[in-house]
Amino acid sequence: MKRTYRVLVAKPGLDGHDRGVKIIARALRDGGFEVIYTGLFQTPEQVAESALQEDVDAVGLSVLSGAHMTLFPRVVEELARRGLDDVLVFGGGIVPDDDIAELEGNRGVARIFTPGAPLDEICSWLETTLDAGEP
Repeated sequence: MKRTYRVLVAKPGLDGHDRGVKIIARALRDGGFEVIYTGLFQTPEQVAESALQEDVDAVGLSVLSGAHMTLFPRVVEELARRGLDDVLVFGGGIVPDDDIAELEGNRGVARIFTPGAPLDEICSWLETTLDAGEP
């Protein structure tokens, strides 16, 4: 890792299932990232504002409620409204393959991880992707 990256991990929307996001937060922390977890029931505006205030390199979103096609793009839009176009956005949750292709292809989400994705794969991908953006 070229430097310690700051990653905001958030649960946007009304999804109250937080076990997975807490496991991801811990894996990222153990992988050398500085992790900020915003907690449950965050609006896209709150997520983006937290990303701005915390000066993060990446935002990880977790949605299990099926609202990913609304919430993920809204977070991307809110980040852009705050001038945070360079913040890497990735997500996880129960997301159908067609929606993954749309989110990664046209909606500004760099990568979607589904349940069961190996934690070391998530950490490795995030480190490699962020390192690639560093001078």
